[in-house]
Amino acid sequence: MPASSGIRPSVSAVIPVYGSGMILPSLIGRLGPALASVADRYEVVLVNDGSPDDSWKAIEGLSRSFPWVRGIDLMRNYGQHNALLCGIRAARYDTIVTLDDDLQHPPEEIPKLLAKLDEGFEVVYGFPEREQHGLLRDIASGMVKLALQKSMGAETARHVSALRAFRTRTREAFAGYHSPFVSIDVVLTWATTRFAAIPVRHDPRRAGASRYTFRMLFRHAMNLMTGFSILPLQIANVLGFLCTGFGACILVYVVGRYLLRGTSVPGFPFLASIIAIFSGTQLLALGIMGEYLARMHFRLMERPTYTIREEADPKARCGDEPA
Repeated sequence: MPASSGIRPSVSAVIPVYGSGMILPSLIGRLGPALASVADRYEVVLVNDGSPDDSWKAIEGLSRSFPWVRGIDLMRNYGQHNALLCGIRAARYDTIVTLDDDLQHPPEEIPKLLAKLDEGFEVVYGFPEREQHGLLRDIASGMVKLALQKSMGAETARHVSALRAFRTRTREAFAGYHSPFVSIDVVLTWATTRFAAIPVRHDPRRAGASRYTFRMLFRHAMNLMTGFSILPLQIANVLGFLCTGFGACILVYVVGRYLLRGTSVPGFPFLASIIAIFSGTQLLALGIMGEYLARMHFRLMERPTYTIREEADPKARCGDEPA
C-alpha cells in the first residue's frame, strides 16, 4: 500500500530460528517497537528449524507473553529456506518481512525497506553496507550470489540478503511448490521482476558463529545452479562442442602430418593426454546430468519441504479468528 494513501501496512515478520533461544527475547523486544512504528497490525512468526537447544521453549514463552508472536516447530532441521517457506505460507498480513534470528539485521532498519516497497516495488532487499565475513566466506557468498544471478536472471541478485520485504500476494506464484530444495529468492522471481535493494546497517552477531561455512555455501550454490537453472547443462554442451572441435583439429593435424611428411605423431604421452581430456569431459557431463536426475528422483519420492510438529498461536488459544 503506497505511503501516500495514508493507510499503514499490516506486516508479518517471518524468522527462521536455529539455536538462538538466548537471543530471542532481545530480538522480540526490539522487533515490537520497530513494527509498531510502521504498522497498525503486525505479527512475528518464529519457525523453529529443529534447534538443538531450548529455542522452542523460548518461542512458547514469548508467544504467551506477546499476543502478536506465533511459533511453528518443525519436526527436524530442514534448512533456512525451507523454514522460511513454512513461515511465509503461515503469514496472515499483506506485507512480509524476513530476517535472521541473530540480530545481525537490526529490526530498526525495517521501516527503510517498507518505505522503498511503497515506491512500487514487489520485493526489496536490505544488503549490508559493509560485509563482516572472512575471506573464504566472502568467496563462497560470491559464488552463491553468482549462482542466484544466473537462476534469478536479475541484477538485484548481487545484493540478495536474508533481510527482505515483499508483498504477501507474491507467494501465490509458488503455492504449489513442494520440492525439498528451496530458494526463496528464486521462487520470488516466479511472481515478479520488480526488485530493489538498499544498503542497511549490519551488526555483529550477538552469540555463536555463522552456520554457513564455505562447504555449506558451496553446496547451496550447486543446489541453486542445478535446481533452478539449466546453466550447468549448457556448460556441458559447450564443453562437448569445444572438445569435439579440439579433437577435429588434432585429427586434421595427424592426417596432415602423415600426408605431408609420411610420418605419424610419436609418443604415448600425447595420446594419453587426449584420452584424459575427452574422458574427463564425458565424466563431467555425466555428473551434471546425474545432479539433475537426482533432483527428479527426490521430487518423485515426494520428500516434504517441511513437516510441522506443533504451533504456538495465542490467537488460537483465545478463540479469535485470524486477522
